[in-house]
Amino acid sequence: MIRNFMRAALLSTALLGAAGGALAQETVVWWDFLGGGDGIRMKKLIEDFNAEHSGKIEIQATTLDWGVPFYTKVQTSAAVGEGPDVMTYHASRLPLGVSQGSIAEITPDDWAAMGLSKDTFAEATWDAVNVDGKVYAVPFDTHPIVLYYNKDKLDAAGLIGADGLPAGLDGIDNFKAAMKKLQDGGTKWGISQVTADGSFAFRTIYSYLCQQDGSIGIDGAWLADDNQDKLAKAVQVIADWVKEGYNPSYTDYPSTVALFTSGESAFMINGVWEVPTMADLQAQGKLFNWGAIELPVMFNHPCTYEDSHAFAIPANAGKTPTPEKHAAVLEVIKWMSDHSLFWATAGHIPANKAVTETAEYKAMQPQASYAKLTANGVFDPKSKNAGVASPLFDAAGNAFTAAINNEVDAPTAVAEMKAALDGLQ
Repeated sequence: MIRNFMRAALLSTALLGAAGGALAQETVVWWDFLGGGDGIRMKKLIEDFNAEHSGKIEIQATTLDWGVPFYTKVQTSAAVGEGPDVMTYHASRLPLGVSQGSIAEITPDDWAAMGLSKDTFAEATWDAVNVDGKVYAVPFDTHPIVLYYNKDKLDAAGLIGADGLPAGLDGIDNFKAAMKKLQDGGTKWGISQVTADGSFAFRTIYSYLCQQDGSIGIDGAWLADDNQDKLAKAVQVIADWVKEGYNPSYTDYPSTVALFTSGESAFMINGVWEVPTMADLQAQGKLFNWGAIELPVMFNHPCTYEDSHAFAIPANAGKTPTPEKHAAVLEVIKWMSDHSLFWATAGHIPANKAVTETAEYKAMQPQASYAKLTANGVFDPKSKNAGVASPLFDAAGNAFTAAINNEVDAPTAVAEMKAALDGLQ
């Protein structure tokens, strides 16, 4: 028995020495598309990871252009085996990547190695990274749109409830009444919603479609049944805000932020990624008391558009990673998920529920106030033509910009969008 034990020990030592690479530092090539506050925070996370794993794993990161350029680069690089080891990816764009063969499956063994599972994430977030029964990415966050509000103005107008949050905003008429009350009190605009770009406004419109239990549909069956009527009603919500003087017409993204931060509008609909803008201004003493909540219910029930930054592994043609490399990639993903509390300072909701259930996250405002919307969120339909910077968003932009500015009626715009979607391949 002693002889067998010694033999096993010697064999183990020999294998470690022969492998060499098992003890050598693994380099993980990383691509992301993160700029602004997101980019600053991700660089800090990468620095912290590298410091903690010095001599074992090093992330070598490159930031590429967001949107179509990024996904095109991934497709062409993976096709020739030159993609990274791991990358950020929008959950909404996974159907495209899978259809192109650019994304590798995250296997059950991978999930077991990371100690993550379906139960780690909100149901809608988990579903968003599933395509045709397989999982292709690990969610890092959920990033919805939210309603930003000027708490000082709402408090003066009697629109803050006992819980310190806005009250009386649910319902189309109630929300208009609230905006009128704010304007009667001296605020120039009730709300600043992007109106110069129908593709950005589509996030709000899609939310209101979901609040009616409506659906955009899917390839070959876009806007079936009564969904055209429901989508027209969703478009009309913003069109009426413009028509009735609550929201400025043809207003671009930077202008909506400027209107809100200057106090000229009491509300703003925008992504959670603008939270750092507000936090930084307030820290400098340049902003009023503010907050952010999920979108008010205009129709039947809460529902808000969201997407997820996720981690995906490219399917690099002809290039199978070594077991050591693959283990290092999984360690990177797992570590990022475990340390996503810092990522929440960018406004995003960590996808890992264990993080959002911590006392530290629950004390984080306004993030904790809108975290509940992960249970009420709607992702893009699972189509290679859907997701951020997609033909679906292009079709919405081309159709809805004129409609929300009352240049064409909502049903006409919806019909135009459906025709564009039906023409997609």
